[in-house]
Amino acid sequence: MKIAVVGSINMDMTVAADRIPTKGETVFGTDLKYVPGGKGANQAVAASKLGADTAMYGCVGDDAAGEQLLENLREQGVDESKIKIVPGVPTGIAVITVADKDNVIVVVPGANGRVDTDYVDSILDELLKSDMVLLQHEIPQETVEYVIGKCAAEGVPVVMNPAPARPVSQETVDKVSWITPNETEAAIIFGDRPIDEMLADYPNKLVVTLGSDGTAAADGETLLRVPARKSEVVDTTGAGDTFNAAFAVRCAAGDSLEDALHYANTAGGLSTEKYGAQGGMPTDAEVRRAMETE
Repeated sequence: MKIAVVGSINMDMTVAADRIPTKGETVFGTDLKYVPGGKGANQAVAASKLGADTAMYGCVGDDAAGEQLLENLREQGVDESKIKIVPGVPTGIAVITVADKDNVIVVVPGANGRVDTDYVDSILDELLKSDMVLLQHEIPQETVEYVIGKCAAEGVPVVMNPAPARPVSQETVDKVSWITPNETEAAIIFGDRPIDEMLADYPNKLVVTLGSDGTAAADGETLLRVPARKSEVVDTTGAGDTFNAAFAVRCAAGDSLEDALHYANTAGGLSTEKYGAQGGMPTDAEVRRAMETE
């Protein structure tokens, strides 16, 4: 199966600390690493590790970080041949503080802001050959909606992860195959109301991720609550990206909704047991072994 990801490509500056500082506070860090990231690139690497033929579409700057990120995608088996290198614009960067088995993140978009509709037109023929397209909110909203419209017109299914949180139009919700917000994002998009009510309104479209409580969805007849995998958490960075990639891969493969969610929850849980967004992403074999022992 062919999975395409249109989205962000960042260099993550990850700082480990004993705890996350409060407003105005300075704390000492215990470690500093520069690791490949960006929600889009994370999803592409996760899908590739899970066995999908994966292509990444996006932009990087003409700097050392951009070169390193392109090389990393190649090493991870992702087709990066259509990524645009933008002169004079820095590659996107995310500053991540990891502590207390959680994280806080500040993203500077850089070249990700150049993933515009003209760029999409330049790669559209290849994009529309995909079995599934993955999107997130670290590129311009206009571009996200443009890709969704083009895919909908040609019958190409789309999984949209609406993170970071921002409002999404009803037209966009109607056109995507799946939308996968967390609880905060769901409230912004669908209003502050019970999750089960949202799910009932959008069967076989809405999946709400609930952190340690797993995921919730509706298949038209049943409200599904699929528990999270019990994991020895080291770093949650990239867990949501792993979940979304795994969900997209299994939906493209024809799994039932419940089976796809079980697989994706397991993959996301496994990804938290190692440091770094991409470093902990599991292979298909690792996910299936973990599912056998649950």
